[in-house]
Parts: sequence; structure tokens; C-alpha cells
Amino acid sequence: MVFSSTIFLFLFLPIFFFFYFFFKKRKSRNIILLLFSLLFYSYGEPIYIFLMLFSILINYYLTLIMNKKNNNKIIFILLLIFNLGLIGIFKYYNFFISSINNIFSLNIHYLKLSLPIGISFYTFQILTYVIDVYKGKVKVQESILNLGCYIASFPQLIAGPIVRYEEINKEIENRKENTELFTSGLKRFIVGLAKKVLLANELAYIADSIFGSNLKLIGFLGSFIALICYTLQIYYDFSGYSDMAIGLGQMLGFHYSENFNFPYIAQSITEFWRRWHISLSTFFRDYVYIPLGGNRVSIPRHILNILIVWFLTGLWHGASFNFILWGLYYALLLLIEKYLLKNILPKLPHFLKHLYTIFLIMLGWLIFYFTDLNNLYLAFKSLIGIYGLGSITLLKHLQIFKIRSIIIFIISIIFIYPFHLLTKNTYLNNILYLILFIISIIFILGSNYNPFIYFRF
Repeated sequence: MVFSSTIFLFLFLPIFFFFYFFFKKRKSRNIILLLFSLLFYSYGEPIYIFLMLFSILINYYLTLIMNKKNNNKIIFILLLIFNLGLIGIFKYYNFFISSINNIFSLNIHYLKLSLPIGISFYTFQILTYVIDVYKGKVKVQESILNLGCYIASFPQLIAGPIVRYEEINKEIENRKENTELFTSGLKRFIVGLAKKVLLANELAYIADSIFGSNLKLIGFLGSFIALICYTLQIYYDFSGYSDMAIGLGQMLGFHYSENFNFPYIAQSITEFWRRWHISLSTFFRDYVYIPLGGNRVSIPRHILNILIVWFLTGLWHGASFNFILWGLYYALLLLIEKYLLKNILPKLPHFLKHLYTIFLIMLGWLIFYFTDLNNLYLAFKSLIGIYGLGSITLLKHLQIFKIRSIIIFIISIIFIYPFHLLTKNTYLNNILYLILFIISIIFILGSNYNPFIYFRF
């Protein structure tokens, strides 16, 4: 079940709100939140709901025991092994077995397991709880209901943002729902929904249509158009989902941290990663980079720390060599900015810094898109013009030059900047949000193409 589906918008969400606000006591509302979150997850993953429940139980009881034994290190290590082991088995086992089989010409059997939706997100959330309890930053949660609400809460369960336990642990029991928060959250949800269905889906169709064609025939023109569309799509897709998650959280009295801050206006790769997927980059900073020593080490060790963090960042995104390559690509860029361009980049004109940054970001998204390295190589050759300008006939056949597509493309470029259409008139603003919601629903009803990129992570 996705947020931009009719079953979620017109069945699940209204029924959930009815029962949630029918009860007044916090415990009752948390029970409703947990039950509906499990229902939400089981709609797409009926088998793996038991995996999530098992994970909640193990982490709840072992963390309690760890805390009672003065944060016993052995139990802490067991919890890390358990949580990382689960994601390792389901997400990476077959990838590593495939690599071993190819390298050593072996025939080790694969596990017939599908990837549980959202396992990377909710596993990292569990880790923030376990690690922070062990370090004494937060108190252990003595209510399994409350811990379940934190881990399984449907607004951020499937694709984040990664919500740290320390950010909302007090709100689990003491949050305040009110009309102002609900209205603000509803507006934020509508903005995210519009990003997803009005912009990301249309851009996705163009990018997938072109990149799914003969990469030698699409040439430079097709590759360039597809790459721009994918660059815009992945932003509106993921930031739109984050907006919807943050908005839903506000409706329930939660305050989730921002996950995006206009990343495409960045003027360096370093700045880009302060603005893109903030919850993930800060997770790796605080739970991997700093414990490794951060930048307060020798230069060789600092370089190693950067490589480790970005290798893991790439691997987190998927069990595929292109994601590892993508992570190491950003490690290299960040090291270049840190050690070679630190005195040059700040002196450049803003326009050149922005052009430099967006070019490298787009090249990164090309690596990110193609899980097949052979197709990545062909796409790269196509992009640099080895196969010529490209077949205009093929591009016309793909129907990417429709008036609607061109308008959406232009709007998508405009709104990567801090720009909005709201006025000081509250009544008029509410009408604009209503119109935006109605148009979004029309698009949902009129199209079956509704992918979410980050669901596979």
C-alpha cells in the first residue's frame, strides 16, 4: 500500500482517523496506531509482518535485559548482530553468494527470499534505539506497545525518513494532537502527494521509457533528457514521500525531522549531502563516521573513514555493484573537495559552483539508475555522444514530447528552488491546497504508473 493510492487515501486513512480520534486516552490511540500500522505493512508484506513482530520482541526484551545489567556489552553486541544479521540475510546474502559463485566458479545455492519492504529504514531506526540506550543517551522503553509504535508507525515505516528514537520518544506518550497541527500536516501531505503524482510519476515515465529503449539508438539527446528527468524524478519521488510522512506525523502529534532542504541548489557536493536524505547522512555521520574517529585523525585514516562510510552508504541503497560504485564515487568527490578544492571552490562564482555540483550529481544518478553495469557503460557512452545525437523518430515514438510532459518538466525545474505560490490570504491558500489535492486525485485515477524508487531499499 502506498500513500498515493486510492485504497490508502479513501479507505485506510479515513477509517484509521475515525478510530484514532474516537478514543481520547493516549494508550488507546497508540494501540490503534500500532494495529493499523501492522495492517498497513501486512497489506503488501503479509508474511514479513511476523519478521517485524519478531524483531520488535527481540529488541524489546534484550534491550531491557541489557539495561538491567548496566548496559552489558555482550548483549549489546548480540543485538547488533541480530539486527544487522536480519538485513544481511534478506538483503545481501544472495548478492554475496552470487559474487562468490562468479569469482570462484562455484554453485552455492541461493535463498528464495524476497526483500521485505522498508527493512533498511526500520532496521536503522531500531539501531538508533539500541545504540542510544546502550550509550545512556535515552532511557530504555519499558512498554512494548510504545516501542512497537516507534518501530512500526506507518507514516515513516516504508521509506523513511529515518526517525531516531531520541527525537520522538517523549512524544510517543506525551504528544499533543490539535487542529492546528492536523491542518498543517494535511497541507504538508498534499504538497508531498502533488510532488509524487503530478511531477515524479510523469518524469519517471519519460526516464524509464528512454532508458528502457535501445541505449545505442537514444544517443546523446535521449540520454541527456532521460538523465535530467531521472534527476528531477528521484528528488520529487523521495522528498514527496518524506513530505507525506512528515505531514501524517504532524496530524498525529509527531514532529519528524526534515529530510530534504532544496538539495539541487547546493554549490558543492559537501553541501548537497547536507541537504539530501538528511536522516540517512546524519545517521552514518553519528553512528559510523564519528565512532571511527571522524576527521580528528591522521589524513590516511580520515580518507579510510570516508571510504568506509560511503561504501556502506552505497551498499545500504541496494545489493548491487552500481550502488557500491555510486557510494565510492561520492567518497572520491568529497575527498577531492576536502583536500584539493578546499581553497579553490569557495572563490568560484556561484553560477560555476552550482553548474559543477549539478553536473556531478546527475552523473551520480546515472550510476544509481543502472543496476546492470553493462547497461551503465552503454548509457555513459551514449551520454558522451559516442552513438551520435540519437534517433528523433524513436524519441517521438516514445511520446515524451507531449505538451503535458513539457509543462510538468518546466514546473519541476522551477520548484527545485525555494519558491512557492502561497499568498498571505489564508482562505485563498486553503483553496489552492484543495485544488492541488483534487488535481492529484485526478492524476491518480487516470494513471496506473505509480512507482516509488525508495521502496526497494
